[in-house]
Amino acid sequence: MLDANLKKQLDTYLQNIAKPIEVSVSVDDSPKSKELYELAAEIAEMSSKITLKDAADKRTPSMGVAAAGETPRVRFAGIPMGHEFTSLVLALLQAGGHPSKADPALLEQIRNLQGEFHFETYISLSCQNCPDVVQALNLMSTLNPNITHVMIDGALFKDEVESRQIMAVPTVFLNGEHFGQGRMTLAEIVNKIDSGAAERKAAELNEKGPYEVLIVGGGPAGASAAIYAARKGIRTGLVAERFGGQVMDTVGIENFISVPYTEGPKLVASLEQHVKEYDIDVITEQSAAKLTSNGLIEIELASGATLRSKSVILATGARWREMNVPGEQEYRGKGVAYCPHCDGPLFKGKRVAVIGGGNSGIEAAIDLAGIVEHVTVLEFSDTLRADEVLQRKARSLPNVEIIMNAATTEVRGDGSKVVGLTYTDRKTGESHQVDVAGIFVQIGLIPNTDWLKDSEVKLTRFGEIEIDARGATSVPGVFAAGDVTTVPFKQIIISMGAGATASLAAFDHLIRTSAGAEEKATA
Repeated sequence: MLDANLKKQLDTYLQNIAKPIEVSVSVDDSPKSKELYELAAEIAEMSSKITLKDAADKRTPSMGVAAAGETPRVRFAGIPMGHEFTSLVLALLQAGGHPSKADPALLEQIRNLQGEFHFETYISLSCQNCPDVVQALNLMSTLNPNITHVMIDGALFKDEVESRQIMAVPTVFLNGEHFGQGRMTLAEIVNKIDSGAAERKAAELNEKGPYEVLIVGGGPAGASAAIYAARKGIRTGLVAERFGGQVMDTVGIENFISVPYTEGPKLVASLEQHVKEYDIDVITEQSAAKLTSNGLIEIELASGATLRSKSVILATGARWREMNVPGEQEYRGKGVAYCPHCDGPLFKGKRVAVIGGGNSGIEAAIDLAGIVEHVTVLEFSDTLRADEVLQRKARSLPNVEIIMNAATTEVRGDGSKVVGLTYTDRKTGESHQVDVAGIFVQIGLIPNTDWLKDSEVKLTRFGEIEIDARGATSVPGVFAAGDVTTVPFKQIIISMGAGATASLAAFDHLIRTSAGAEEKATA
């Protein structure tokens, strides 16, 4: 199961196990069970602190991980390889007493949670969003005896996926009821089940003193801005819904100069580590709701808290653009998806559609063609916008059909899941129906500026923040950077440079305004 290189890496990690643990497997004679048993046996042979035993479970194949003598509260239903191999390694380390690097206050909050919480997470091994959720719930289960968690590979347990009508991953159930879907951080999960957590956090944030620079957004632009500000020795804060932003949903990155290839989550981890090396007050799980400028600039958060600063850098990025047609919201997560890498395996052997003929859309069609029965690409224009090399590849695939001049008008469903879509031929005006089980929307990004529409910050008709060459907005002391702005090209490396520019401009603004204030005081 494990190649020599992976074994070498794993052996290094297993040296951190401090106390004996048990790996229990529930298997039968199926090929997948044999694979899981082989994996478990290989791992057990690598450490004297790991014992392998058989233990029946309602799901087979499955693997439990626990401290020796304890009933497993962490289980993997399926074979935790691919993106989930890291989840398995962390589960082994945590069961063996290796401490988590998560915020100590958050860990204590988990230990103090009252009640019974039994989580189930449906994943696909190709999903880059799933491990964060799996690892968060595994850690919670390790820390609190009232919490259990099982990761379930949807490709192996298809009957459950069908009966629970799961059409997007990760999908989480708590005590048998739907709890959440998509990427969730440890703090998000904990605060969702901890009543009163939001109010306590808002009160804590209200007590914070003014910053000199406050960055709103935690993507590449925000991280870059924060680092450049902190290096100037000024009081710097960063507030965001999640660290990493849209990059966390990016799989392959091949145009980050000096790094031939990396993946979104890996790049975000490096960014976060770099930010943590400086004295930056990082606040996550908070979204901005309002900006006002009256002496100090105030950022009101959706939680009700307010942060204040002498200058602000807006780096809230962008999100997937939606089709805005009937049925899209009703069937979101029930056949309408935005991440082919995450949700594609759930449509194995089925017919799907991809909306959009840019690079993202054609790349999605190529990836999906290897999994699904058939892919129909619908492009609004009369030409594809994707790179020629991608177009040639897509057109060479026998199960990919490309329809031009197609305006999607409706997502059709049976009340519980997608069954097809309707589009209009823009040349003839005729309406057509395509029967599909999944619809992957890949039509670009929309800036996260809804919360600024009542502010004095000037926006374009597309909702982008208007900035000058220094990143300055229409409001003195307010700067902006990255995909949320009028910068013409939306690229990670461009956002990082823009973040640095805005940060240096904000610092220059602080110097000049403080100097002006001193001159007035001595006049």
